[in-house]
Amino acid sequence: MEQMPCLWITATTTNADMTRMHNPPHPGEVLREYLGEVTVTDAAARLGVNRVTLSRLVTGTSGISPDMAYRLADAFGTSPEMWAGMQMQYDLYQAGLLKRPKIERIAA
Repeated sequence: MEQMPCLWITATTTNADMTRMHNPPHPGEVLREYLGEVTVTDAAARLGVNRVTLSRLVTGTSGISPDMAYRLADAFGTSPEMWAGMQMQYDLYQAGLLKRPKIERIAA
């Protein structure tokens, strides 16, 4: 039986008591591990997507769409929530690195 890659998660807790990964990997890095020796061309054909589309995902230049999350879940026996969650964690972490203006809290 083929062994699936293991993703180690490091979490930090914020004041809002939400768990967030510290510097999560792009989901494409995880996908690269799942692919193993399977080429991007072969995997793209099996997933029913263009090779360039999958290549951009694996190299981290594009993200995982909900449709792709379902395709990957079917292909690897995982859940679409796993793939979409990794993308969300990555996007939130990257957005948190950006400078933004001070926002005044809106509360009653």
